[in-house]
This record gives sequence, structure tokens and C-alpha cells, in this order.
Amino acid sequence: MSKHISIMPDECMHLLDIKENGTYIDGTLGRGGHSRLILEQLKKGHLYAFDLDTQAIEESKENLKEYPNVTYIHDNFMNMNKYVKHVDGIFLDLGVSSPQFDEGERGFSYRFDGPLDMRMNKDDILSAYDVVNGYEEKELSRIFFEYGEEQFARPIARKIVAKRANKPLETTFELVEAIKEALPSKILNKKGHPAKKCFQAIRIEVNHELDSLKAFLNSFDEILNPDGTVVIITFHSLEDRMVKQKFKSLSTVAVDKRIALRPEEIKEAPYVLISRKALVASPEELENNPRAKSAKLRGIRKVGNRIWQK
Repeated sequence: MSKHISIMPDECMHLLDIKENGTYIDGTLGRGGHSRLILEQLKKGHLYAFDLDTQAIEESKENLKEYPNVTYIHDNFMNMNKYVKHVDGIFLDLGVSSPQFDEGERGFSYRFDGPLDMRMNKDDILSAYDVVNGYEEKELSRIFFEYGEEQFARPIARKIVAKRANKPLETTFELVEAIKEALPSKILNKKGHPAKKCFQAIRIEVNHELDSLKAFLNSFDEILNPDGTVVIITFHSLEDRMVKQKFKSLSTVAVDKRIALRPEEIKEAPYVLISRKALVASPEELENNPRAKSAKLRGIRKVGNRIWQK
């Protein structure tokens, strides 16, 4: 099993600014890398760790067994407000963990042959097999274009539908072959794997990733204490755009410059950015962990005891 290396560990902990007696949430536990960093700084505090993958939870329980102040929760991070109130910090790493990518039987990777699965939560009904073999051509094309930003979404969808008419596509390599057959040679000769965007799109669809992130971004204020922080690592432009726009809306107040206001009439934004721009991995980190290349890190801090309007 491959080792999962935590992305930008020092930067994440700096933005979270751990209070040793605070309450924190790791909404994407994985193999517990970032959770360990949080726990190392907690004395009387507590960590709530969420994950959809029961295998990840069991392995993290073993990896973090020396820490008694952890509650493990098998659920989507968008539901955290059902379990926890009044927290001092929330952390999300929205990437797929290395073990999930590197275990062919999970079906996440185009590099290993395995069944078309891609379910982070193995109890879920919808799998990559269902999407690839059950969705209509128009819907497949939409998913590839919107979630994968794939410019050849239509011919790829058309090819998949044509091939599955003979027999269902059952493995990741069968899907990769269908994608390659739909692409022109100039694209196949480019650097990077030709199936990357479509695999990303299917994974997002199977796990409802953007819906989960949207729900979280619209609800975390309910449980975050004043002076609390939210720190998020994203791995593709769709997620980063959502986080950037939400953080911007929370940290700015619309002002009509044509109207003169007295100092006491100027409203204060309910949040402040703690990273003006997205942070990225250093060249030194990228040498040891190439998967950090597309990662972007953003953070925001709550100001005062306010509830903002959704």
C-alpha cells in the first residue's frame, strides 16, 4: 500500500492556528496525516474526524491510536453540523488519498486496471460502472465538459455509448481505451494522461463532490466559533473557484461609493481572509510529493459573533 503524504503540512497548521484546548474538525480524514498534525498541538482539546471511506477510518484509528481525544465519524463532511457545535477550526483536504488512487480495485485510477467503481463510500449505490454504462450520451457529455473541463466531451461520450452497445464497459482500462479512441492523435501525443479529465468528472459525479462542497460552504458558519478558522485544500479549478468566491463574499462588504457614510455606519465583513492568494506547494515539497502540484490552499477567519446570511 502506498503512503499518503500530507500536502503543505506547515502551511495548513499555520493557517489553522491551533488552540491547544480547542475543538477542531478534519472533514477529510484519509489516512490521518493532517489529523496527526492537529492532534500534536492539542492538549485538552478534541478532534472530530470525518470520512466516507470506512477503510480509511479503520487505518487512521490504528495510525492515531496514541491519541484518545479523537471522535471518528463515518459521514460526509457536509453533515458535520449534525454532530458538532462550537468549533475553533475546520480543515478540508479535497483530494483523493494516495491509497485510493493506488489500489486498482477501488477504480479511481487510469494507471491501474480494476473494476469501474470510484465510490469513496462503499455503501453508496451509484458507481462509475453505473455512470459509464447507464447515463445517456448527452448526460455523459455534460459531465465530462462541466466536471472535467474536457473539450472533447461529445466525441468521448459518443464513443463510450457505441462501445457499450456491444458489451458493458467493466474496467478502468476498458474506459481508458474508449477515451483514447475518441481523441485525435495530436491530443494523445501531448504530455499528461488523456483520460485524466474524464476520470475526474466521473469521480465527482459518483461522489457528489461539488454538491457536498457547496453545502459545506453554505453551512459551516453555524458551528464555527468567533476567531475560528476554515482551511481548505483544493485540487482542481472547479473546487478552487467555489472556495475562492465564497471566501471573497464572506470577507467583503458591498459599498456604494456614491453615498457618504459616517464611521459608525460602515459595516464590517463577518470574515477576514488569512491567505490573500491561494498558497501552493514549494519546489522542495514537489520534489518529494509530485501530487501536490495542483493543490491550492486557502483560509478564512471568523470575526466577532455574527451569523451571515446565506
